[in-house]
Amino acid sequence: MFKKKKLLLQISPRSLVTRDNTQSIVSEQYRTIRTNINFSMPDKDLKTILITSATSGEGKSTSAANIAIVFAQEGKKVLLVDGDMRRPTMHYTFRTTNTAGLSNLLTRQWNVDDVVKQTGVEGLNLITCGQIPPNPAELLGSKSMDLLIKELKLKYDVIVFDAPPVLSIADAQILANKCDGTILVVNSGVTDKESAKKAKEVLQASKANIIGTLLNNFKLEKSHYYSENYYPVSKV
Repeated sequence: MFKKKKLLLQISPRSLVTRDNTQSIVSEQYRTIRTNINFSMPDKDLKTILITSATSGEGKSTSAANIAIVFAQEGKKVLLVDGDMRRPTMHYTFRTTNTAGLSNLLTRQWNVDDVVKQTGVEGLNLITCGQIPPNPAELLGSKSMDLLIKELKLKYDVIVFDAPPVLSIADAQILANKCDGTILVVNSGVTDKESAKKAKEVLQASKANIIGTLLNNFKLEKSHYYSENYYPVSKV
């Protein structure tokens, strides 16, 4: 099961490898993540997945985008939501505008159909951050957010939220409490063990359902095949 595993990846910033190089080892790793997510809660309908990290610069946004893409490639109707309303990046990743998005939905200025964007990937839609609000935590914790998630679940098979780093601000904790599952991204050689443990504790305190840890930028030896690179989450 995915919650007992940690998958190793080596990717470059803003790399949509699952879109641009579907036959690569990294793309296959993301497909393995997709499979593990599907099997992580076989008796429950896991539709909302939160991607976060302990600190910034660990590759969580790149991972969120690629995970969303592989679910779309499976034939599912997928929505990627930029839930980082402090330092949004998804409009850069998919080279689109950010005039209206999540913040505008939560303040009830726009409707979902008005802000959903095409990504160029069949089956994958995007909601960018929108205008950066002065009160992101309050918006994410609002009743409007609960209603929005309920509405999105009726429209999509899988919804992937890219959240801010969990140790910096409370936003990720708030979102994790509302999502069906949370994945913690850890950057090999960058994230120290204490930060990773603290992030896990903070998420658990918010009653997040942590379904797995993704170890990013791990240096694979040429003699090792990707399917061998699994380690218990307890080692994080």
